[in-house]
Amino acid sequence: MTDVPSTGSGTVIVAIDGPAGSGKSSVSKQVARRLGFGYLDTGAAYRALAWHALSHGTDTSDASSVLDVAGDFDFAISLDADAYWVRVGAVDVTEAIREPRVADAVSGVARVPAVRQSVNAMFRTLVEESGAPGVVVEGRDITTVVAPDAPVRVLLTAAPEVRAARRSAELTTQDAAAVAAALHRRDASDSSVVDFLTAAPGVTVVDSTDLDFEQTVEAVLAVVHTGLRQETGESHGD
Repeated sequence: MTDVPSTGSGTVIVAIDGPAGSGKSSVSKQVARRLGFGYLDTGAAYRALAWHALSHGTDTSDASSVLDVAGDFDFAISLDADAYWVRVGAVDVTEAIREPRVADAVSGVARVPAVRQSVNAMFRTLVEESGAPGVVVEGRDITTVVAPDAPVRVLLTAAPEVRAARRSAELTTQDAAAVAAALHRRDASDSSVVDFLTAAPGVTVVDSTDLDFEQTVEAVLAVVHTGLRQETGESHGD
């Protein structure tokens, strides 16, 4: 575990945003392990809600129907990077939410403003009640909406062709062209709701186009340590 300066302000949030294929999930997990922090995959909540809606036969393109089914969304997630699970009620959906049919439905539920507000509030509660010294929270609007005051905010990105190649390597049943097209569609759809391709003021960009996995982890850790040292220095100066 890497030594982390204490900010003296409760649970530390490391906020990481980025597009699909940028490596933010795998990198965030490893950063959390290295820091001894919890890990929160916010995208899993939207995927789980999409799974929940589909299991009820809900049309995920209809906002009112999504809101109706969200009313009984009983979501739970592990914040342990080494013992990760996602549940809806008593059902373990850790694997099911990665199915293509769920991925295709995610944008429909994620673009409903009332759903985002409710889910974002849930994320903040999960962090506050985690009992961990810190939590690495990754997603689309963590640096700007969920935790805009986090001491460490990172936009993890990579060139589109690199992101497509990485995702294609993960999904061995699909060719690179199909994966690239799917990533483009998802970026276009999701960016209509939140801008996760441009760093907001105060957000540090880590471009992993020319970095391997370990180099990317180290680059993010360097940002974390710089941010927490600055936060500690500021608190001491008050």
